[in-house]
Amino acid sequence: MSKHFEIIVGTMLGASEYVADAIAEKLSALGHSYTIHPEPNLDDIKTQSTWVVCTSTHGAGELPDNIQPFASQIKDVSLAPVQAYVIGLGDTSYDTFCFGAKQMEKQITDNGGTLLADALFIDVLEHPIPEDVAVEWFEQVLAN
Repeated sequence: MSKHFEIIVGTMLGASEYVADAIAEKLSALGHSYTIHPEPNLDDIKTQSTWVVCTSTHGAGELPDNIQPFASQIKDVSLAPVQAYVIGLGDTSYDTFCFGAKQMEKQITDNGGTLLADALFIDVLEHPIPEDVAVEWFEQVLAN
């Protein structure tokens, strides 16, 4: 059965965008539709769809600039209809590894949303092409 996915991107240097594009290609190949949100705004994102949040972490554990307004928008909103997957990109040489993705994961669940799988945290030191790991993981969680 085909579903619609909202792909929400948080990126500073583009790696999360590559992951989002690779996830979109996989969804398309599986017969699903999607919308990619490089400048996410809650007004444009359906809460009745499945969300795929792809975000990196920047600075001292902050979300990238482009997704910060979205994170503020969902702070006090019921996300009860939201079902989501979270993919985080980070660097384990920092003690704030994947804090951006962990923050999004917490905001979604704290506001009533459901994670359909444990979040994926990709160490870019170990996986310099994170989209390969993300697509492999995504295929597995979609099949379950």
